Amino acid sequence: MTNSSLKIHPIGDAGYMAGYALAEDNLRIGGTVVADSVNPWEISRTYWLDVAERTSHDAVEIEVVCSDPIEHQLRIETRKTNIPGLKLPTWQDVLDRDYHPWNRDHVVIDTAGKTVEQSIDELMASLPS
Repeated sequence: MTNSSLKIHPIGDAGYMAGYALAEDNLRIGGTVVADSVNPWEISRTYWLDVAERTSHDAVEIEVVCSDPIEHQLRIETRKTNIPGLKLPTWQDVLDRDYHPWNRDHVVIDTAGKTVEQSIDELMASLPS
């Protein structure tokens, strides 16, 4: 959105609102949706559940964390992007983020000390069949 002709900056909730609308459209036509976003506040998490409810679909909420602060910092500081113009967050940005704890049951995947493949295996094993 920041790279579009609209030049939306700061982006605020525009990305989330577009994501909710796309997810709802895809669910209504029979698609499966995996929404990957920070969802730092309860309201953003609840909106995804509302989309699932409006379309009569199940939702699984997953929080991915890295409980090792040294490993987490290293991941943030060495992360690369293939999206031109995307400014990745710094470690200080991550520390300063206004992140609200979850207040309902959900799946938590702690990636500390694990490979991507191990984390995916853990996630797949935790999903309802």
